[in-house]
Amino acid sequence: MKAPLAPLSRRRVDTILSRAVAGFGIVFGAQAIPAMLAQYGFAEPMWAMIAIPVVYASLVFSLLCALAKRFVVGAARVVAFIYIAALVTWPLFVADPAQVQSGDHWLYQLTTVATAAAAIGFRTRIATIYLVVVPLIYGVIRALPQGGTGPVELGFFNAVYAIILGAAVLVIVTMLRVAASNVDTAQQTALSRYSRAVRQHATEVERVQVDAIVHDSVLTTLLTAARAHGDREQALAGRMAADAMRHLADAALVTPDDGSTVRFRQLADRLGAAARGMPVAFSLRRRGVDARIIPAGTAESLYSAAMQAMVNSAQHAGGPGVRRWLHVTGMPEGLIEIVVGDAGAGFDLASVPEERLGVRRSIVERTASGGGTAEVASAPGRGTVVTLHWSGAVDEAADADRDESSDDTAGGTA
Repeated sequence: MKAPLAPLSRRRVDTILSRAVAGFGIVFGAQAIPAMLAQYGFAEPMWAMIAIPVVYASLVFSLLCALAKRFVVGAARVVAFIYIAALVTWPLFVADPAQVQSGDHWLYQLTTVATAAAAIGFRTRIATIYLVVVPLIYGVIRALPQGGTGPVELGFFNAVYAIILGAAVLVIVTMLRVAASNVDTAQQTALSRYSRAVRQHATEVERVQVDAIVHDSVLTTLLTAARAHGDREQALAGRMAADAMRHLADAALVTPDDGSTVRFRQLADRLGAAARGMPVAFSLRRRGVDARIIPAGTAESLYSAAMQAMVNSAQHAGGPGVRRWLHVTGMPEGLIEIVVGDAGAGFDLASVPEERLGVRRSIVERTASGGGTAEVASAPGRGTVVTLHWSGAVDEAADADRDESSDDTAGGTA
């Protein structure tokens, strides 16, 4: 649906003015036809056959351009130039100066049309010069024998009258254009300020999300380090500390509102590397991992949640002999699914203490902050399955870059 036009804008004002002046020219041109027919015989036939059709054709051309909103300024300039050309050549092609008509020439009735067209087609300074010069040219020609040898005072008064009418049109055109330009400027300023406010709000929201990611990563590292009693747990805490330090460095280097994105394949590679770094083995399966686009913040949320699920499995599901898996799947219509599961000890979700943040904060809330959903299914003795979903990835060159489905085993040895 087209956006509604603004009540006042420079473009709309120019359209209205150009159509008004073009229509005004047609009306005045029609009023000049009786005088033009009466004076037709006083001019050389060749000049009359050329000048009259060209003058009226320029008026029609200007109206058509104004209605079509194409070449409007150029058409107005054509009218102004053709009029002054006809005015200057008129005394040069008089058939018999001794029999020149008394009264005003038919071109005089189009003087205001020409000055109005100049107001549309030229800048204010040039239009003002045209407004003064062209009527004065008519006044001078009117006092010559070829122009009827009229009284100098009459030519002067005719020129002043035409200048006054043209000045009124020029003032109206200029005032409306200035007012419309000011409105456009005010609208652009308001839109710019609104856009800046929106960006600042988005920056603040993203900063909160980045802070939450760093907080979760550091908190998980501290909790893991507090429970690390053996060599395996201490090694895991060390790797998680290094990952937390990387998060801190990334948060310092990347501006929150940079709109950065990552490929789905990059996220899958990071998850695979994290699974291989675990002290226990995870069976890794990748399907439909392609070049679709994911916002960097969302990818970080999914990675942190999946990482926490793998850490929980490594710590609580049982020893290295427990079967564990990580499935990363790209589905149609931009859906991404990440599954971290194990066939270990499992637990009762309802009995998890409030101070334990691994599931509630670092998995569920972290996924939700990135726009996704997390489902945790677990029961004592039946293992745990954490499923992360996010929809909205932009598929880019998926057919050309899609990976073959693969199954692999990642992680430590049994």
